[in-house]
Amino acid sequence: MSTRSDDPPPYANPIQAPGTAEGLWAAWSGWDAMHEFPLPAAGSVVVVAAHPDDEVLGFGGTLARLSDLGHQMTVVAVTDGEGSHPHSRVLRPHELAAIRSEETRAALGRLGAGHADVVQLHIPDSQVARYEDDLCKALAPLCRGAALVAAPWSGDMHSDHEAAGRATRAAAQAVGASFVEYPIWLWHWAQPGDPRVPWSRAAQLPLNLEVQARKRHAVDAFASQILPLGPGAQDAAILPPEEIAHHLRPREVVFQ
Repeated sequence: MSTRSDDPPPYANPIQAPGTAEGLWAAWSGWDAMHEFPLPAAGSVVVVAAHPDDEVLGFGGTLARLSDLGHQMTVVAVTDGEGSHPHSRVLRPHELAAIRSEETRAALGRLGAGHADVVQLHIPDSQVARYEDDLCKALAPLCRGAALVAAPWSGDMHSDHEAAGRATRAAAQAVGASFVEYPIWLWHWAQPGDPRVPWSRAAQLPLNLEVQARKRHAVDAFASQILPLGPGAQDAAILPPEEIAHHLRPREVVFQ
């Protein structure tokens, strides 16, 4: 199909394009067909995040539930998240990395998971795919013996999320650990029933009102991502309210 000369240029990727309103997701009848994922009764849990905040946005309510059940937990930050504002006039990358590490610790505490071990692998932000084999090797010993391993969905249309998901799946399979993927950007670029999404592999994890409140409080800990760093466009919030709304539902979703 041709494009008129006065049409706006296409977006570089689906994440940059306007997203799907949360109201459409809330009204979707597909939730009723999605079975509940059973949490392990005992054992350690490993949650991998491509960037600090992924684990809370996509899996934070479940982290709170697992903490309440007494699981030993390890949260793996693949990158330090130093690339979220590459042209910032307020914070340099190493300063942003330090802030995001502190935000992760604060968020885990708000979830009731302050006892979790946090492992930082310091892989360069936006370059996870280049280090995928190294990441898999680093993750395998962390996943060994785990009752559950979770990582960003390998179809999330964010290269770091996808590489982290692939590497974690390979590591979990190598040591025989149960593995699930949690989506993050899917809720932005997809629509209810979207054929690009493997809904047949989806399961939901319900969150009661108390856990939802803890998750909301934990998300608020990531001020560097949900609030502007400064007045310029280069320091704008990465996660505006319409994006945060996708992650404050009474459920989380994983792909098995």
